[in-house]
Amino acid sequence: MIASAVLAASTSGDPAELDGVAGWAVDLMERLGPPGAGIAIALENLFPPLPSEIILPLAGFTASRGTFSLAEAIVWTTAGSVVGAIVLYWLGVLLGRDRMYRIWDLLPLTKTSDLERTEAWFGRHGRKAVFFGRMVPIFRSLISVPAGVERMPVLQFLGLTLAGSLIWNTAFVLAGYQLGEQWFRVEDVIGTYKYVVVGLVGLALCVWVLVRIRSLRVPPEA
Repeated sequence: MIASAVLAASTSGDPAELDGVAGWAVDLMERLGPPGAGIAIALENLFPPLPSEIILPLAGFTASRGTFSLAEAIVWTTAGSVVGAIVLYWLGVLLGRDRMYRIWDLLPLTKTSDLERTEAWFGRHGRKAVFFGRMVPIFRSLISVPAGVERMPVLQFLGLTLAGSLIWNTAFVLAGYQLGEQWFRVEDVIGTYKYVVVGLVGLALCVWVLVRIRSLRVPPEA
């Protein structure tokens, strides 16, 4: 896990000894205050490899040191989440349905009918997908793109993103605030959760590829 590499140099929680993502995030927060936490999370939304499960507890930890208040940590990180999500939403709008279909047609093992079914599913469950997707690592960022492609009403998208992000961010910021210098222990819990999510998605992708290959090998009925 990224957190393990970041913490290899130090597990004391002292910002002066942190490096990597953790050191960068703490430095940003201590230089800019609570807006620094918001910027870090906005970037995390735009670049999913940046881990919110490190940045958010660090925001809580930094708040516990008196750099800014707990409320400011939650408000600014949630604002950052919404800003990052809306950028990806508009990317989906600019991509549009026609471009998405053209890109899809270039991909191997894909059928237009698969994408049509996905669109229909998002039309039925899009609100739940956006809300709960904000609480799933990696997908919490990616879910904004199909919402833009499908032109989900922007106010509805913002409301669902705000609600889901507020729950996710508050949980992690509070955990970092309560744990203090032991903030990094949050990653032990979320690491298992992330492995389960990624594992299930990987399994589903493998099954989909196998089914698609098998369907291509079956000759059409006369």
